[in-house]
Amino acid sequence: MSKQTSLRVADLPQNAPTPFELRPDNKGLEAIRDELGLLGLRKLSFVGDVKAQGKRDWVLTGKLGATVIQPCVVSLEPVTTRIDTPVMRVFVADWEDPDEPEFEIPEGDETEPLGPEIDPALVMVEALSLSLPQYPRKDGAELDQSDFTEPGKQAMTDEDVKPFAGLAGLRDALKKDE
Repeated sequence: MSKQTSLRVADLPQNAPTPFELRPDNKGLEAIRDELGLLGLRKLSFVGDVKAQGKRDWVLTGKLGATVIQPCVVSLEPVTTRIDTPVMRVFVADWEDPDEPEFEIPEGDETEPLGPEIDPALVMVEALSLSLPQYPRKDGAELDQSDFTEPGKQAMTDEDVKPFAGLAGLRDALKKDE
């Protein structure tokens, strides 16, 4: 993006929210599109504010909106998705990294360490990345069944691996015996 979006924490007013409104230009949209590996990105906006929470922490809240185009996971055809999602981050002054090396961050944890600046543009790109559909699929796109096996053997189908598929045959065989 062409202009500086970082907010210096030392310059933020303690008693009033500091609003922001980001609408990247075409060059900014292209950079974000390329960074996230999208086919297209339109109508990206991030509007919200940053305000003090307690004496030393800060909260960024906003609304992210975007239209993204991704390849379909089945056909690779373009899939367009509209994203409208609330975003919140809590920047904590007394941040402590977990002691355990394999510590897992709880899902939906919006806390981050507070640095000298808060950059709504970085939060916008991160939130957009987290909001993207993981497996975009074009309406009606389905995988065809492919059966693979060694030459001369019967291929196992999707029906064969269903756990209760064999029970119907067993039930029918038992009824015949009666």
